[in-house]
Amino acid sequence: WHLRECLLGLQVLAYNRHTYETVAQLLIVTVVPAPGGEPPYQGEFLVGNRNVEELLPVAAQETFLGATAGVWEQDDLHVINITSALDRGGRVPLPIEGRKEGVYVKVGSRGGFSPCLASAASPQSRFRCSLGQQPLASCYDTFAPHFTIRWCNLTLLQVWPSPTSPGPVWGSGVLEEGGDFQPPTEVPPRDLLPGYLVTLLVPLAVAALLCLLLGHLMCCRREGV
Repeated sequence: WHLRECLLGLQVLAYNRHTYETVAQLLIVTVVPAPGGEPPYQGEFLVGNRNVEELLPVAAQETFLGATAGVWEQDDLHVINITSALDRGGRVPLPIEGRKEGVYVKVGSRGGFSPCLASAASPQSRFRCSLGQQPLASCYDTFAPHFTIRWCNLTLLQVWPSPTSPGPVWGSGVLEEGGDFQPPTEVPPRDLLPGYLVTLLVPLAVAALLCLLLGHLMCCRREGV
């Protein structure tokens, strides 16, 4: 299906972590399809030393994209999605200075993955992660010291565009010759009396038998002095 331009209204609720003060704001978002479609190559990084609100500003996203370009080796990167790790089942960090909730950042590009990223997401790297070791990659320092990437949570996706189904073909609205509408044949009348009698008489017969049985038990089976 094709996404057309539309308006989306979102009610955003936020609270202060220190005072627990809550505010609400209505946000109107204009949804438009991407000019070139969805990027076929997408990578999702888990940033362990950030909260989600720290990566929402444009300046922070540009800094992250600059660090990502060093490992991806592409210059057409852009942010697709930013999600808090708490929404993915992460634990709330302890109230200790420096602890962050973590953020998943999905980045897209039209260029393929670099050997460094492919190595970090390889089965050998997954096996090393299961042993508590770092994956096989040599591109960790490009994000330091601003971002701490959890490389064992790296996800690489290749998204291929789905074929669009052809739409309906509209005709002129005039029936062709010999294409007159043929109504269905008439249904012969049915005799509904037997079914009605069965539905009505069977419950009455059962009720009469129960009444006779109850009367027999109450009148003929009484015991007394």
